[in-house]
Amino acid sequence: MDYLQSAGAGLAGASALTLLHETVRKFNPDAPRMDLLGMRTIDKYLRKADIQPPQGKPLHTAALVGDILSNTLYYSLAGAGKKDTLWLRAAGLGLAAGIGAIVLPGPMGIGDAPSSRTPQTKAMTIAWYLVGGLATAAVLHWFNKENKPGSY
Repeated sequence: MDYLQSAGAGLAGASALTLLHETVRKFNPDAPRMDLLGMRTIDKYLRKADIQPPQGKPLHTAALVGDILSNTLYYSLAGAGKKDTLWLRAAGLGLAAGIGAIVLPGPMGIGDAPSSRTPQTKAMTIAWYLVGGLATAAVLHWFNKENKPGSY
């Protein structure tokens, strides 16, 4: 799989994930707040480096940009490997990211409530990361069909 295509597909998956997070959090109090985890992470590590972190909207924007960049890189891994396992690999990446988003924030010292405060929050967290993985696979599948007639 072409690296640029994998990165583009990863960006599509990361964008789908972020769009879900940012849209549903405005309407559903149980929605995951991955933006808060991102903001806490930036704040924590900039303070450790003796750098004053941004506040308010600039911090929120930085968290979203960081989420999109890191999730793009992560989801682009779906392009590595055999084409016949693309969907399974992308789903596995999405599920692993969703589970990680629930399990890792507590031990990282950034709090676990934003991704796991209720059973509904946990379910949405896993489901949305899965959606990101599947969106990535769909774009990779489309890229492959566009470039190689008769494939898939």
